[in-house]
Amino acid sequence: MKCVRCLLQLQSLRLLGQSTRCSAQYSSLLPSASSQPGLPHSTQQQVSRSFHSSSACSKSRPVPTDFLKDQDGKKDKSLVVQKDLFEEVAKDIKTKATFNKVVEVFTKRDVRRRGHVEFIYAALKKMPEFGVERDITVYNKLLDVFPKEVFVPRNFIQRMFNHYPRQQECGVQVLEQMENYGITPNVETKVLLVQIFGDRSHPMKKYQRIMYWFPRFKHTNPFPVPRQLPEDPVDLARFSLTRIANDLDAKVTVYQVPFTDVSESGEDITCPHIVGIQSPSQMELLAQHNPSRPVFVEGPFPLWLRNTCVYYYVLRADPTPEEKKEEPYDPERCFDYPLQLDIDLERDLGDDEEFDVEDLDEGPVYAMCMSGQGDQATLNQWISGLQQTNPILGQVPTLFRLDSGPRDLQGPAETESGPRHQTDTETHNQSREEVQDEEAEEPRRTQGMKQ
Repeated sequence: MKCVRCLLQLQSLRLLGQSTRCSAQYSSLLPSASSQPGLPHSTQQQVSRSFHSSSACSKSRPVPTDFLKDQDGKKDKSLVVQKDLFEEVAKDIKTKATFNKVVEVFTKRDVRRRGHVEFIYAALKKMPEFGVERDITVYNKLLDVFPKEVFVPRNFIQRMFNHYPRQQECGVQVLEQMENYGITPNVETKVLLVQIFGDRSHPMKKYQRIMYWFPRFKHTNPFPVPRQLPEDPVDLARFSLTRIANDLDAKVTVYQVPFTDVSESGEDITCPHIVGIQSPSQMELLAQHNPSRPVFVEGPFPLWLRNTCVYYYVLRADPTPEEKKEEPYDPERCFDYPLQLDIDLERDLGDDEEFDVEDLDEGPVYAMCMSGQGDQATLNQWISGLQQTNPILGQVPTLFRLDSGPRDLQGPAETESGPRHQTDTETHNQSREEVQDEEAEEPRRTQGMKQ
């Protein structure tokens, strides 16, 4: 019992010593309050008590706005610094060599690769300017900027909680840009992703999805568009019209090649190109057209070829109100694939002989063309060129239903199309004034009859 008492006394003395030390420390922190003789003892105790605060108050202390502004400014400055790096190294010439030089300058500047995420984001935005957005070696060089074996998860908990999410999102963004430009990763890409993020990371899953779907959809398009479109407008129009036409026997005709001429007054006149297409079946339909019914030139209609938009015009007619007459099949037309089979088969009550076919009220299309200008004068030249192979166009009235269209198609024809629109508005205003005059004359006539 005496030993227990001794231990308790020693423990109480130790606690007393610690409390005296703490009071000495607090008194040293407040020399001014305790040294003034005029202050009463109660005020000294109030000053010392003001230092005691709970942990909740310390946690809920607001963060100053200046600190948050500084942090946001640092993020913005980091992106600006990376963009300035591209502008400093590659001022005038923007090629693949200069882009690789910028990447090498960044990797050699710091061993720890500080700010590598901001640099990769800035590089992805600058790639189209340098013309390297479709180069797999440049993407592998960007992935090589990441530090190796730093972001690899070491256990299942790190894998579960998305180890280093900011760096993984940046790696996924690099692969997504490759996917958008249709670039298939190679073995070097896989090795870099395993070294940087591990074999069970989000960028590695993105790589596996790309390698699963890209080979399956790479050659599924039966009408592929080449990467490099022809720069010559005539060749581009020929390629576009053959792509639109649904007949392999359709013939492309160049009615006019773009050239520059000098007028009598000495002004330079640029004549646009005119390229048309027509199939033999369309020529037969146009030959059977009723001359009393007009044909229409409509357009422009857009056609997108990758990042290039071209416009075409069509020559069409309204649908005939008469019902179509079914022509009898010729049994000797094709012996290998007969067009009609007279076979009596037993039919059930569930068999339906009628087909649900939706008839569209669209007229036949007789020809198509592409032109550098969308004015009526240029399209008149196309119609006059069609008359050489389709003489019926000389007897059929032709009406133009042209939209305003893009500015690049109108060009110098704006001066010609402007007065035409003015005349339409003038005639509309004249007719409106005539109607108003007639309405004003009617009450006058009635008043005269009453008198």
